[in-house]
Amino acid sequence: MGDAAEASPRKAPGRCVLFGDFELDLHEQALRRSGEAVKVPGKIYQAMVVLIESPGDLVTRDQIRNRLWPRDVDMNYDANVNTTVNKLRQVLGDTSDGANFIQTIPRRGYSFIAPVRYADVPAAKPREERKSEAMGSRVFVELAEVLRSERARIWFTASVVTWVTAAILFAGMLLWHSRHAQNSVKSSAQVIDKQALDKRQ
Repeated sequence: MGDAAEASPRKAPGRCVLFGDFELDLHEQALRRSGEAVKVPGKIYQAMVVLIESPGDLVTRDQIRNRLWPRDVDMNYDANVNTTVNKLRQVLGDTSDGANFIQTIPRRGYSFIAPVRYADVPAAKPREERKSEAMGSRVFVELAEVLRSERARIWFTASVVTWVTAAILFAGMLLWHSRHAQNSVKSSAQVIDKQALDKRQ
């Protein structure tokens, strides 16, 4: 395959490219590591995208230069490409002792050697989103507790009112029964007195 064909950007088969602990969100142009946002300056991000578009393949310095500095023909692009790729290695955690992501092909270019996977939706949510979700859950729990305690207070108040009402009704019934009994006794006494009076007459 010629350099011209290799230089044309490829479209990733998914929104997100997953490699190692990293997730590259092409829609948001954001890199996350284990869900934590990783700050990547513009040119370094662009170099990463160029390399990741052709995983396992040789990406020449010319390809990187044409994508990152297409109009700066007079600049020392070779040194800039080397510097940019080295900074990308630092972002990804590659060291001079070993390369887990970017391999140098001497006098030719670079190759992205880490296995990649693709996803249509982000696999890991940013820390800010997780924080907001946690806060939302906490607010919901606190609200539920407040409602529960409010409901408990309402039930307690209702129970007290019910018991007080029942006690008042019971006391009223006792009072009514007592008065009724007294009236009955008085009525019986009046009847007896009347009968005794009739006999005397």
